[in-house]
Amino acid sequence: METMTSPAVQAHPAQDFLPLNGTDYVEFYVGNAKQSAYYYQAAFGFELVAYAGPETGLRDRASYVLQQGKIRFVLTTSLLPDSDITRHVAQHGDGVKVMALWVNDARKSWEETTKRGARSAFEPYTIEDEFGSVTLSGIYTYGESVHTFVERSNYRGAFMPGFVAKSGLVPQQNPVGLLHVDHCVGNVGWGEMNQWVKFYEDVMGFKLLLTFDDEDISTEYSALMSKVVSNGNGYVKFPINEPAEGKKKSQIEEYLDYYHSPGVQHIAIATNDIRTTVSELRRRGVEFLTVPGAYYEDLLERIGAIDEDLESLKALNLLVDRDEEGYLLQIFTKPVEDRPTVFFEIIQRKGAKSFGKGNFKALFESIEREQALRGNL
Repeated sequence: METMTSPAVQAHPAQDFLPLNGTDYVEFYVGNAKQSAYYYQAAFGFELVAYAGPETGLRDRASYVLQQGKIRFVLTTSLLPDSDITRHVAQHGDGVKVMALWVNDARKSWEETTKRGARSAFEPYTIEDEFGSVTLSGIYTYGESVHTFVERSNYRGAFMPGFVAKSGLVPQQNPVGLLHVDHCVGNVGWGEMNQWVKFYEDVMGFKLLLTFDDEDISTEYSALMSKVVSNGNGYVKFPINEPAEGKKKSQIEEYLDYYHSPGVQHIAIATNDIRTTVSELRRRGVEFLTVPGAYYEDLLERIGAIDEDLESLKALNLLVDRDEEGYLLQIFTKPVEDRPTVFFEIIQRKGAKSFGKGNFKALFESIEREQALRGNL
Protein backbone atom coordinates (compact mmCIF):
# COMPACT_ATOMS: atom_id res chain seq x y z
CA MET A 1 0.00 0.00 0.00
CA GLU A 2 1.00 3.63 -0.40
CA THR A 3 3.25 4.91 2.34
CA MET A 4 4.80 8.32 2.87
CA THR A 5 8.02 8.67 4.79
CA SER A 6 7.96 10.73 7.96
CA PRO A 7 9.20 13.29 8.65
CA ALA A 8 8.97 14.91 5.21
CA VAL A 9 12.17 15.24 3.22
CA GLN A 10 14.22 17.99 4.87
CA ALA A 11 17.94 17.32 4.91
CA HIS A 12 20.04 19.67 7.02
CA PRO A 13 22.30 21.69 4.71
CA ALA A 14 25.40 20.49 6.57
CA GLN A 15 24.42 16.89 5.82
CA ASP A 16 23.57 17.46 2.15
CA PHE A 17 26.74 16.47 0.29
CA LEU A 18 24.96 17.05 -3.05
CA PRO A 19 23.02 20.33 -2.81
CA LEU A 20 20.86 20.82 -5.91
CA ASN A 21 19.30 24.06 -7.09
CA GLY A 22 16.88 22.34 -9.46
CA THR A 23 16.73 20.92 -12.98
CA ASP A 24 19.10 22.77 -15.31
CA TYR A 25 17.97 21.17 -18.57
CA VAL A 26 16.63 17.97 -20.10
CA GLU A 27 18.38 16.79 -23.26
CA PHE A 28 16.64 14.63 -25.84
CA TYR A 29 18.50 12.68 -28.51
CA VAL A 30 16.27 12.87 -31.59
CA GLY A 31 16.30 11.93 -35.24
CA ASN A 32 15.76 15.48 -36.53
CA ALA A 33 16.40 18.26 -34.02
CA LYS A 34 15.25 21.11 -36.27
CA GLN A 35 11.84 19.53 -36.82
CA SER A 36 11.54 18.54 -33.15
CA ALA A 37 12.35 22.12 -32.16
CA TYR A 38 9.59 23.38 -34.43
CA TYR A 39 7.11 20.97 -32.78
CA TYR A 40 7.92 22.07 -29.24
CA GLN A 41 7.70 25.72 -30.25
CA ALA A 42 4.46 25.43 -32.20
CA ALA A 43 2.66 22.92 -29.96
CA PHE A 44 4.05 23.58 -26.46
CA GLY A 45 4.95 27.26 -26.73
CA PHE A 46 8.68 26.98 -26.08
CA GLU A 47 11.03 29.72 -27.22
CA LEU A 48 14.17 28.90 -29.18
CA VAL A 49 17.04 30.62 -27.36
CA ALA A 50 20.31 28.98 -28.46
CA TYR A 51 21.85 26.75 -31.10
CA ALA A 52 25.06 24.80 -31.72
CA GLY A 53 26.03 23.02 -34.93
CA PRO A 54 28.29 23.22 -37.98
CA GLU A 55 27.80 26.97 -38.17
CA THR A 56 29.27 27.30 -34.67
CA GLY A 57 32.14 24.87 -35.24
CA LEU A 58 30.40 21.71 -33.96
CA ARG A 59 30.95 19.10 -36.67
CA ASP A 60 29.20 15.98 -35.39
CA ARG A 61 25.82 17.20 -34.11
CA ALA A 62 23.26 19.98 -33.98
CA SER A 63 21.52 21.11 -30.80
CA TYR A 64 18.60 23.48 -30.28
CA VAL A 65 17.90 24.93 -26.82
CA LEU A 66 14.27 25.72 -26.00
CA GLN A 67 13.02 27.54 -22.93
CA GLN A 68 9.74 28.33 -21.21
CA GLY A 69 9.62 29.57 -17.64
CA LYS A 70 12.44 27.75 -15.84
CA ILE A 71 12.28 24.77 -18.24
CA ARG A 72 15.09 24.13 -20.71
CA PHE A 73 14.90 21.40 -23.33
CA VAL A 74 17.96 20.62 -25.46
CA LEU A 75 17.16 18.74 -28.68
CA THR A 76 20.22 17.08 -30.18
CA THR A 77 20.64 15.14 -33.42
CA SER A 78 23.70 13.48 -34.94
CA LEU A 79 25.25 14.54 -38.23
CA LEU A 80 27.16 11.26 -38.53
CA PRO A 81 25.92 7.76 -39.38
CA ASP A 82 27.86 5.93 -36.67
CA SER A 83 27.90 8.17 -33.59
CA ASP A 84 26.66 7.39 -30.09
CA ILE A 85 23.72 9.72 -30.75
CA THR A 86 22.79 7.86 -33.94
CA ARG A 87 23.00 4.52 -32.16
CA HIS A 88 20.92 5.84 -29.23
CA VAL A 89 18.15 7.05 -31.55
CA ALA A 90 18.22 3.79 -33.56
CA GLN A 91 17.79 1.71 -30.40
CA HIS A 92 15.49 3.89 -28.31
CA GLY A 93 13.81 6.28 -30.72
CA ASP A 94 13.58 9.91 -29.67
CA GLY A 95 14.12 9.98 -25.92
CA VAL A 96 15.73 11.60 -22.92
CA LYS A 97 19.48 11.14 -22.65
CA VAL A 98 20.41 13.73 -20.00
CA MET A 99 18.67 14.98 -16.86
CA ALA A 100 20.99 17.87 -16.00
CA LEU A 101 21.08 19.18 -12.45
CA TRP A 102 21.99 22.75 -11.50
CA VAL A 103 24.70 22.76 -8.82
CA ASN A 104 27.07 25.25 -7.23
CA ASP A 105 30.13 23.00 -7.62
CA ALA A 106 30.19 20.49 -10.49
CA ARG A 107 33.58 19.08 -9.52
CA LYS A 108 32.57 18.41 -5.93
CA SER A 109 29.25 16.92 -7.09
CA TRP A 110 31.13 14.47 -9.32
CA GLU A 111 33.66 13.61 -6.60
CA GLU A 112 31.01 13.02 -3.94
CA THR A 113 28.84 10.79 -6.15
CA THR A 114 31.61 8.77 -7.78
CA LYS A 115 33.27 8.00 -4.45
CA ARG A 116 29.90 6.65 -3.30
CA GLY A 117 29.68 4.29 -6.25
CA ALA A 118 28.36 6.27 -9.24
CA ARG A 119 29.73 5.31 -12.64
CA SER A 120 31.34 8.33 -14.23
CA ALA A 121 29.97 9.51 -17.57
CA PHE A 122 32.68 12.17 -17.87
CA GLU A 123 35.07 13.91 -15.51
CA PRO A 124 34.70 17.59 -14.61
CA TYR A 125 35.80 20.09 -17.23
CA THR A 126 35.32 23.82 -17.80
CA ILE A 127 34.38 25.60 -21.03
CA GLU A 128 34.65 29.34 -21.60
CA ASP A 129 33.69 32.11 -24.02
CA GLU A 130 33.22 35.87 -23.87
CA PHE A 131 30.19 35.46 -21.58
CA GLY A 132 32.01 33.51 -18.87
CA SER A 133 32.54 29.86 -17.97
CA VAL A 134 30.53 26.72 -17.23
CA THR A 135 31.84 23.63 -15.45
CA LEU A 136 30.28 20.26 -16.26
CA SER A 137 30.57 16.69 -14.98
CA GLY A 138 28.42 13.62 -15.35
CA ILE A 139 27.39 10.25 -13.92
CA TYR A 140 25.25 7.44 -15.28
CA THR A 141 21.89 6.49 -13.82
CA TYR A 142 19.39 3.80 -15.02
CA GLY A 143 19.72 2.53 -18.59
CA GLU A 144 21.87 4.85 -20.68
CA SER A 145 20.56 7.97 -18.95
CA VAL A 146 23.01 10.52 -17.58
CA HIS A 147 22.89 13.13 -14.83
CA THR A 148 25.02 16.08 -15.86
CA PHE A 149 26.04 18.46 -13.08
CA VAL A 150 26.01 22.05 -14.35
CA GLU A 151 27.82 24.85 -12.56
CA ARG A 152 26.91 28.10 -14.31
CA SER A 153 27.19 30.89 -11.70
CA ASN A 154 29.94 32.53 -13.77
CA TYR A 155 28.07 32.47 -17.09
CA ARG A 156 25.84 35.15 -18.64
CA GLY A 157 25.33 33.85 -22.17
CA ALA A 158 22.28 32.33 -23.84
CA PHE A 159 23.01 28.76 -22.66
CA MET A 160 26.66 27.77 -22.39
CA PRO A 161 29.92 28.14 -24.34
CA GLY A 162 29.73 26.61 -27.81
CA PHE A 163 26.16 27.81 -28.32
CA VAL A 164 25.00 31.02 -29.96
CA ALA A 165 21.81 32.92 -29.24
CA LYS A 166 19.12 32.08 -31.80
CA SER A 167 15.59 33.33 -32.32
CA GLY A 168 12.56 31.17 -32.95
CA LEU A 169 11.66 29.12 -36.00
CA VAL A 170 7.94 29.73 -35.39
CA PRO A 171 6.46 33.20 -35.99
CA GLN A 172 4.37 34.75 -33.22
CA GLN A 173 5.05 31.91 -30.82
CA ASN A 174 3.43 32.32 -27.42
CA PRO A 175 4.05 30.43 -24.18
CA VAL A 176 1.26 28.31 -22.72
CA GLY A 177 2.04 28.87 -19.04
CA LEU A 178 4.55 26.08 -18.38
CA LEU A 179 6.69 26.98 -15.35
CA HIS A 180 9.22 24.33 -14.25
CA VAL A 181 9.90 20.60 -14.15
CA ASP A 182 7.85 19.14 -11.29
CA HIS A 183 9.33 15.63 -11.53
CA CYS A 184 10.85 13.14 -14.01
CA VAL A 185 9.63 9.54 -13.99
CA GLY A 186 11.88 6.61 -14.88
CA ASN A 187 10.89 3.09 -15.93
CA VAL A 188 13.20 0.25 -14.95
CA GLY A 189 13.07 -3.52 -15.45
CA TRP A 190 11.64 -6.33 -13.35
CA GLY A 191 12.99 -6.26 -9.80
CA GLU A 192 15.21 -3.20 -10.42
CA MET A 193 13.22 -0.47 -8.63
CA ASN A 194 14.75 -0.98 -5.20
CA GLN A 195 18.25 -1.10 -6.70
CA TRP A 196 17.79 2.35 -8.20
CA VAL A 197 16.09 3.75 -5.12
CA LYS A 198 19.16 2.63 -3.19
CA PHE A 199 21.37 4.30 -5.82
CA TYR A 200 19.67 7.64 -5.27
CA GLU A 201 19.78 7.22 -1.51
CA ASP A 202 23.39 6.06 -1.21
CA VAL A 203 25.03 7.81 -4.16
CA MET A 204 23.08 11.07 -4.35
CA GLY A 205 21.78 11.48 -0.80
CA PHE A 206 18.11 11.43 -1.78
CA LYS A 207 15.37 10.32 0.60
CA LEU A 208 12.49 7.94 -0.05
CA LEU A 209 9.37 10.09 -0.17
CA LEU A 210 6.55 7.78 -1.29
CA THR A 211 5.97 4.11 -2.05
CA PHE A 212 3.16 2.69 -4.21
CA ASP A 213 2.69 -1.04 -4.56
CA ASP A 214 0.68 -3.10 -7.04
CA GLU A 215 -2.49 -2.68 -4.94
CA ASP A 216 -2.24 1.10 -5.39
CA ILE A 217 -1.41 1.02 -9.11
CA SER A 218 -3.40 -1.75 -10.74
CA THR A 219 -6.38 -2.44 -12.96
CA GLU A 220 -8.15 -5.62 -13.98
CA TYR A 221 -5.34 -6.35 -16.44
CA SER A 222 -2.03 -4.87 -15.33
CA ALA A 223 -0.06 -3.47 -12.43
CA LEU A 224 3.14 -1.66 -11.56
CA MET A 225 5.07 -0.54 -8.51
CA SER A 226 6.62 2.85 -7.91
CA LYS A 227 8.79 4.67 -5.38
CA VAL A 228 9.49 8.40 -5.28
CA VAL A 229 12.88 9.76 -4.20
CA SER A 230 13.61 13.41 -3.54
CA ASN A 231 16.69 15.47 -2.82
CA GLY A 232 17.09 17.34 0.46
CA ASN A 233 15.34 20.59 -0.44
CA GLY A 234 12.63 18.86 -2.49
CA TYR A 235 13.54 20.66 -5.73
CA VAL A 236 14.31 17.41 -7.59
CA LYS A 237 11.98 14.39 -7.47
CA PHE A 238 12.36 11.12 -9.34
CA PRO A 239 9.56 8.54 -9.24
CA ILE A 240 10.90 5.14 -10.35
CA ASN A 241 8.53 2.50 -11.78
CA GLU A 242 8.90 -1.21 -12.35
CA PRO A 243 6.39 -3.74 -13.74
CA ALA A 244 4.31 -5.98 -11.50
CA GLU A 245 2.54 -9.23 -12.32
CA GLY A 246 -0.84 -8.85 -14.01
CA LYS A 247 -3.13 -10.65 -16.42
CA LYS A 248 -1.76 -8.69 -19.37
CA LYS A 249 1.18 -6.48 -20.31
CA SER A 250 1.60 -3.34 -18.22
CA GLN A 251 2.45 0.09 -19.59
CA ILE A 252 5.96 -0.31 -18.11
CA GLU A 253 6.51 -3.53 -20.05
CA GLU A 254 5.30 -1.85 -23.24
CA TYR A 255 7.71 1.02 -22.67
CA LEU A 256 10.63 -1.36 -22.07
CA ASP A 257 9.71 -3.36 -25.19
CA TYR A 258 9.90 -0.26 -27.38
CA TYR A 259 12.62 1.74 -25.62
CA HIS A 260 14.73 -1.43 -25.27
CA SER A 261 16.15 -0.39 -21.89
CA PRO A 262 15.23 1.52 -18.75
CA GLY A 263 14.75 5.23 -19.37
CA VAL A 264 12.68 8.34 -18.72
CA GLN A 265 8.98 7.62 -19.16
CA HIS A 266 7.52 11.08 -18.67
CA ILE A 267 8.29 14.60 -17.57
CA ALA A 268 5.78 16.38 -15.34
CA ILE A 269 5.62 20.13 -15.96
CA ALA A 270 3.99 22.59 -13.58
CA THR A 271 1.54 25.34 -14.44
CA ASN A 272 -0.41 27.85 -12.34
CA ASP A 273 -3.51 27.63 -14.55
CA ILE A 274 -3.98 24.14 -15.94
CA ARG A 275 -7.30 24.92 -17.61
CA THR A 276 -5.81 27.71 -19.71
CA THR A 277 -2.62 25.73 -20.41
CA VAL A 278 -4.41 22.56 -21.50
CA SER A 279 -7.03 24.45 -23.52
CA GLU A 280 -4.25 26.09 -25.52
CA LEU A 281 -2.26 22.86 -25.90
CA ARG A 282 -5.36 21.12 -27.23
CA ARG A 283 -5.99 23.99 -29.65
CA ARG A 284 -2.44 23.51 -30.96
CA GLY A 285 -2.98 19.82 -31.57
CA VAL A 286 -1.44 18.17 -28.49
CA GLU A 287 -3.28 14.91 -27.79
CA PHE A 288 -4.18 13.84 -24.25
CA LEU A 289 -5.37 10.64 -22.63
CA THR A 290 -9.08 10.61 -21.77
CA VAL A 291 -11.06 9.16 -18.88
CA PRO A 292 -14.75 8.18 -18.98
CA GLY A 293 -17.38 10.72 -17.91
CA ALA A 294 -18.20 8.45 -14.97
CA TYR A 295 -14.93 9.59 -13.34
CA TYR A 296 -16.58 12.92 -12.56
CA GLU A 297 -19.87 11.60 -11.18
CA ASP A 298 -18.64 11.34 -7.58
CA LEU A 299 -15.50 13.46 -7.89
CA LEU A 300 -16.50 16.12 -5.37
CA GLU A 301 -17.59 13.45 -2.88
CA ARG A 302 -14.15 11.85 -3.16
CA ILE A 303 -11.93 14.94 -3.07
CA GLY A 304 -14.05 17.63 -1.42
CA ALA A 305 -14.58 21.26 -2.39
CA ILE A 306 -12.36 22.75 -5.07
CA ASP A 307 -12.08 26.20 -6.63
CA GLU A 308 -12.66 25.02 -10.19
CA ASP A 309 -16.00 24.49 -11.94
CA LEU A 310 -16.61 20.76 -12.37
CA GLU A 311 -17.98 21.10 -15.90
CA SER A 312 -14.84 22.89 -17.09
CA LEU A 313 -12.68 20.08 -15.67
CA LYS A 314 -14.85 17.47 -17.36
CA ALA A 315 -14.71 19.31 -20.69
CA LEU A 316 -10.90 19.23 -20.59
CA ASN A 317 -10.68 15.74 -19.04
CA LEU A 318 -8.62 17.01 -16.10
CA LEU A 319 -7.99 14.71 -13.13
CA VAL A 320 -8.13 15.86 -9.50
CA ASP A 321 -6.71 14.35 -6.32
CA ARG A 322 -6.27 15.49 -2.72
CA ASP A 323 -3.81 14.81 0.08
CA GLU A 324 -3.30 16.25 3.58
CA GLU A 325 -1.74 19.44 2.17
CA GLY A 326 -4.31 20.34 -0.48
CA TYR A 327 -5.25 19.15 -3.95
CA LEU A 328 -3.77 18.91 -7.43
CA LEU A 329 -5.02 18.86 -10.99
CA GLN A 330 -3.26 16.82 -13.67
CA ILE A 331 -3.50 15.43 -17.17
CA PHE A 332 -1.23 13.27 -19.34
CA THR A 333 -0.44 13.57 -23.02
CA LYS A 334 -0.32 10.63 -25.36
CA PRO A 335 3.24 9.65 -26.38
CA VAL A 336 4.85 12.50 -28.31
CA GLU A 337 6.50 10.26 -30.88
CA ASP A 338 5.50 7.11 -32.77
CA ARG A 339 7.00 4.68 -30.26
CA PRO A 340 4.78 4.41 -27.12
CA THR A 341 7.50 5.73 -24.85
CA VAL A 342 7.97 9.37 -23.74
CA PHE A 343 5.00 11.54 -22.80
CA PHE A 344 4.30 14.60 -20.64
CA GLU A 345 2.22 15.34 -17.57
CA ILE A 346 0.78 18.81 -16.96
CA ILE A 347 0.21 19.44 -13.26
CA GLN A 348 -1.12 22.27 -11.11
CA ARG A 349 -0.53 21.95 -7.39
CA LYS A 350 -2.86 23.75 -5.02
CA GLY A 351 -1.05 22.71 -1.85
CA ALA A 352 -0.81 18.98 -2.60
CA LYS A 353 2.64 17.41 -2.37
CA SER A 354 1.63 13.96 -3.64
CA PHE A 355 1.36 12.46 -7.14
CA GLY A 356 -2.32 11.74 -7.75
CA LYS A 357 -2.77 8.29 -6.21
CA GLY A 358 -6.55 8.65 -6.43
CA ASN A 359 -6.30 8.96 -10.21
CA PHE A 360 -4.10 5.94 -10.82
CA LYS A 361 -6.88 3.51 -11.70
CA ALA A 362 -8.61 5.87 -14.13
CA LEU A 363 -5.30 6.89 -15.66
CA PHE A 364 -3.98 3.39 -16.21
CA GLU A 365 -7.27 2.16 -17.63
CA SER A 366 -6.96 5.01 -20.11
CA ILE A 367 -3.40 3.95 -20.97
CA GLU A 368 -4.59 0.36 -21.40
CA ARG A 369 -7.20 1.50 -23.94
CA GLU A 370 -4.38 3.06 -25.95
CA GLN A 371 -2.25 -0.08 -25.56
CA ALA A 372 -5.12 -2.20 -26.86
CA LEU A 373 -5.41 0.01 -29.96
CA ARG A 374 -1.69 -0.59 -30.57
CA GLY A 375 -2.10 -4.34 -30.05
CA ASN A 376 0.22 -4.31 -27.03
CA LEU A 377 -2.05 -5.01 -24.04
